[in-house]
Amino acid sequence: MGKPGVKEILLVEGRYDRNALAQVVDATILETSGFGIFSDGEKLKLLRRLARERGLVVLTDSDGAGLVIRNYLRSALPKEQVKHAYIPEVAGKERRKRRAGKAGTLGVEGMPPAVLLEALRRAGATFLGEDAPLPAEVPLTKADLYALGLSGGAGSAARRAMLLRRLDLPENLGANALLDVLNIFCPRGRLLSVLREMDASAEN
Repeated sequence: MGKPGVKEILLVEGRYDRNALAQVVDATILETSGFGIFSDGEKLKLLRRLARERGLVVLTDSDGAGLVIRNYLRSALPKEQVKHAYIPEVAGKERRKRRAGKAGTLGVEGMPPAVLLEALRRAGATFLGEDAPLPAEVPLTKADLYALGLSGGAGSAARRAMLLRRLDLPENLGANALLDVLNIFCPRGRLLSVLREMDASAEN
């Protein structure tokens, strides 16, 4: 059985990430060259054009550098044409490296194929030849986060951190990224269930 095809252009940080992803899916995969995208106006122009024509899925490492690159792309590319895929934070180092990175976590290149596939599916990537996905739940909003005690109130930062730890997701996310991540990994129905479990554990 061959690799599944993906319609969108996939965007990763470097060539080792690209190589890892190319073993999992049949897709066009481009690189940001790490922070190189910040000063490469031509590549950014190309990415905007590709986003209009095919759509983009951004998949960066879960460390601080990956977050900086993702946030830059979030502001530089048309939001409605870009999807964001996230990998979990897993401690370790890639085989080719002598020592772990600053964050001490595996990047895209170190993820098992099944995890990469799941990340793309959760982001809403279009897998060619498959049935259309089921309609999504009503997306979470910033007002929801406030109402659920996850932002803007006393103790909200600690509650938010506890939730993200429970979901095995990066804890250093801004408000917009947090919404994206929750809508992908923990949509409304599941979020309410997880929060109830958290609150019940806190009472015991």
